[in-house]
Amino acid sequence: MTAKRALTVLAAASAAAALTVTATTTSTAAPARAAACGAGYVGLTFDDGPSGTTTKLLDALRQNGLRATMFNQGQYAAANPSLVRAQVAAGMWVANHSYTHPHLTRLSQAQIDSEISRTQQAIANAGGGTPKLFRPPYGETNATVKSVAARYSLTEIIWHVDSQDWNGASTDAIVQSVARLTNGQIILMHDWPANTLAAVPRIAQTLATRGLCAGTISPQTGRAVAP
Repeated sequence: MTAKRALTVLAAASAAAALTVTATTTSTAAPARAAACGAGYVGLTFDDGPSGTTTKLLDALRQNGLRATMFNQGQYAAANPSLVRAQVAAGMWVANHSYTHPHLTRLSQAQIDSEISRTQQAIANAGGGTPKLFRPPYGETNATVKSVAARYSLTEIIWHVDSQDWNGASTDAIVQSVARLTNGQIILMHDWPANTLAAVPRIAQTLATRGLCAGTISPQTGRAVAP
C-alpha cells in the first residue's frame, strides 16, 4: 500500500468513527432529556416586571437552566424595552399582565380594553413579540375581562400554587411551594422579591430531584408543557 493510499484509508476510518460518536451522542441526548423530565413540566411565572431586579433574575434563571413566563406590566415594558429584549434573549416567554396593574373587575369594558391592548402594543414595540397569554392583576377576573382578553386572542392564566413571595414569604417557603407542583401546574412568583431571587438555585434542584422540568404554558390548554 502506498503512503498516499494509507493516508486515505486512515482518513476514512477517522470520519466513520466521528460519525459513530455523533450518532451515539444524538441518539442518547433525547432519552436523557426525557428521563430528566419524566414527571412532566411545570410553569414558573414571574409577575410585575421588567424592573431593576430583572437582569439578576434572568442571570439566575439562565445559570440554573430554567425558563419561565414573564407576565410584564405594559407601563414597565414601555419604559424598559431593553429589559424585555433581555427576557427574550435569555429564553423566557413574555406575557401580558395589564398596563398599570389595576383591579380590572372594577373597570368599564373600555378601560379593560385599554389596559390589555396598550400592554400588547408596549411588549410588541419593545421586541417581546405579541403575547398569547394574559394574567389579570390579583387573579381577579369576570366575564367582561375574559371577553376582552379573548378579543386579543389571549388565554387567561391564573395559577395553581401561590408562592406568597409578594407577601414576604421566606426563601425556604418559596422553595417549599415549588415542591408542591405537579405535572402541568403553574406557580405564581414575582420579578422583584429578594427571597425569590435567592430561591432560584434551590428551585432548580427541587424540580430536578422530582423529575420535573420548567416548561412553557400552552395557549390551548393553559397548562405547562414541554417547550
